[in-house]
Amino acid sequence: MPSKPPVHQARKRFGQNFLVDQNIIEKIIAAIAPAPGQNLVEIGPGQGAITGPLLEKCGQLNVVELDRDLIPLLQQKFQQYPGLVIHQGDALKTDFNQFYSNGQPLRIIGNLPYNISTPLLFHLLSFNQQICDMYFMLQKEVVDRLAAAPGEKHYGRLSVMVQYYCKVQPLFPVPPGAFRPVPKVESAIVQLHPYSEPPWPADDLARLSTLVKTCFQQRRKTIRNSLKLMMNPDQLHRLTDELDLDLNLRPEKLQVKTFVALSNHMGTIL
Repeated sequence: MPSKPPVHQARKRFGQNFLVDQNIIEKIIAAIAPAPGQNLVEIGPGQGAITGPLLEKCGQLNVVELDRDLIPLLQQKFQQYPGLVIHQGDALKTDFNQFYSNGQPLRIIGNLPYNISTPLLFHLLSFNQQICDMYFMLQKEVVDRLAAAPGEKHYGRLSVMVQYYCKVQPLFPVPPGAFRPVPKVESAIVQLHPYSEPPWPADDLARLSTLVKTCFQQRRKTIRNSLKLMMNPDQLHRLTDELDLDLNLRPEKLQVKTFVALSNHMGTIL
């Protein structure tokens, strides 16, 4: 009879809160609908609450886990699944291209630590051409920011850049009591579905990113004042004449397609 895996104490420095609610686990698996032959990658498997059901459905799974102490626990717990491949490392530094093989797009799943969720999302978006879809457990406020529309209080840089790359679909909330230890924040599940081609293609992604970042760093100022940090007076005057856009608006009023149009037109002037 196999011995029980050792008990692992959640670590604050890794932002660990382990999912224990079976009803929530079943809802997540139903939303993902994993199937044999799919190319699944799980970020931060923890103690394997989602890992086990994923393996039951598809048999093969790559997982990326930072905490070295969890590796033997996972190996022991799922030793009957030879299709489980554990990669010890930091997801923020992981090259997700390594998991893309035989033309099979990635399906990425994760209960993301709140302290790294935003930089990790930006990191993953750099692999958007290899990704089919992503399902993440995040702080509810982060999900609200991802899905926010122009004019809403949560609309900002994260909203614009993620919505440029992906269709964002909030799925359902997850109460604090679903975790051990119990976090002090509400969580939610979100689906991100990268576009094969963005609805509004940017001529220069770096310029679009800089524009959006600059505008939302000055979010109480008008677009015109933010553009003064990126253009000289003559360039700004020309932009005002050529572009049908009220530059006295604040950035939270601009749609994603408007930011793209603004960035693209700046490219003809700078």
